[in-house]
Amino acid sequence: MATISTKEDKEVRYIAFFDLDRTITKAISGRALAREALRKGLLKSSDLAVALYFGTFYRLRLADPVMIMEKMTGWVKGMPQETLTDLCKEVFRKVMQPSIHPEVFNELRIHKESNARTVILSSSLVPICKAVAEYLEMDDIICSELEIKDGLLTGKPQGNLCYGDEKLVRLKEYCEKNNTAVNDAWYYGDAIIDQPALSIVGHPVCVNPDKKLKRIAKENNWRIYSWK
Repeated sequence: MATISTKEDKEVRYIAFFDLDRTITKAISGRALAREALRKGLLKSSDLAVALYFGTFYRLRLADPVMIMEKMTGWVKGMPQETLTDLCKEVFRKVMQPSIHPEVFNELRIHKESNARTVILSSSLVPICKAVAEYLEMDDIICSELEIKDGLLTGKPQGNLCYGDEKLVRLKEYCEKNNTAVNDAWYYGDAIIDQPALSIVGHPVCVNPDKKLKRIAKENNWRIYSWK
C-alpha cells in the first residue's frame, strides 16, 4: 500500500488531498497506460478487449468496481517492474503532464503558502502518481501498488487498491500520522466514488463533478469548481 514521501517532513497545519484522474489532470492514467502499452506491443489485443469489457461493467456499475479494477491489472503479469516504470514515465510525459488543469498550480500555491501538506490520493499506480507529484512539487502520494515477485509483476494488487472506501481509510490514517485534524483537511475529487473521502473532510471540493456527485455537492453546499 503505497504512501511515498517525495519531500522531507515539515511542520503541517493541515493536509490538502487531490485525486489524480480527471481532477489534477483531464486524462485518465489507466486508459493512457493501456493505449501506450498496446502501441509498444506490451498489451495484447485480447487483454485490451478484456479491459474494455470490464470497463463497460465499471461505467454502468454492474459489478463491484474494486473487483473489476483488480481484473484489469492482470495484463501486467510477468512484466518486469522497470518496464512498467518506464512506460509510466512515458505516459506522464506524453499524456498526463500536458493534461494537467492550469488551475491546479494556483490551488497548490495557496495551500503551500498556508503551510499545508499537499498529497495525491488516487487509485492510480505509484509510478504515475510519483511523476505527477514530483512535477507539481507536491509532498506525498497515497495510491495503488502492484505486487512484485523476483522483479516481475504478478498482475495482482499489493494490498487494497486505493479506491472508494479505501481512500477514506488512508486519508484518516494519514491525517493521524501527521497529527492533523480530518476536519481541517481538503479533498479534491471528481466522481461519485470520491464521496466517502469528500464526506469526511472539512473542505470538500468537487472538480468538474459527474452528475451524481454534482447533485450531492449541491445538497451539501460543497465547493464545485469548473476547470477547463
